[in-house]
Amino acid sequence: MIITEPRWKSYCVETTQPLFSPKQCQMIIEAGRAQPKENASVGAGQKGGSTVDTKTRTSHISWIPFSKMPEMYKDIEKTMKATNGNHFGFDGMQITEQAQYTEYPSGGFYDWHMDSDVNFTHEPTVRKISMTCLLSHESEFEGGELQLEKEENKVKLVQGQAVFFASFLLHRVAPVTRGVRKSLVMWFGGPPLR
Repeated sequence: MIITEPRWKSYCVETTQPLFSPKQCQMIIEAGRAQPKENASVGAGQKGGSTVDTKTRTSHISWIPFSKMPEMYKDIEKTMKATNGNHFGFDGMQITEQAQYTEYPSGGFYDWHMDSDVNFTHEPTVRKISMTCLLSHESEFEGGELQLEKEENKVKLVQGQAVFFASFLLHRVAPVTRGVRKSLVMWFGGPPLR
């Protein structure tokens, strides 16, 4: 079982060891690259209503179908549920969307944003927990740090390691200055927060 450790306020929790081995990371990369590639958009997400805005976000994404990597989804869900139970305590948590495979090339970034938004009215559940798992080896790129709430709150992951955080936290991916940052992003939801 992967153990998670809080960083601050228990709203940001990193796995203490990689969730996936380098071989598994490569399999996820291949699964992501096998799906249709899109320019990343900003807004309503996978189900529509979003726009490409290169002043806010520059990256390429694809969506990994549940049927393509059931074991990956099972492992992530198990870790999310343990993390939620130990740190967040949100009600009714479940996987609500397919995983997003993301590549940030040199110069790629995603400016400050939240994953839980009142404009996501088309979704049956509210995004409560977001996850980012680093798939690239950390030596393959520079920059591209995940930053939460403030620039000094940088999350420095190693290959295969994941961070779970409350979807209402303001966060960004800083510009990549060398190489390509490959990651897996997921969201987990449930009934509205009370």
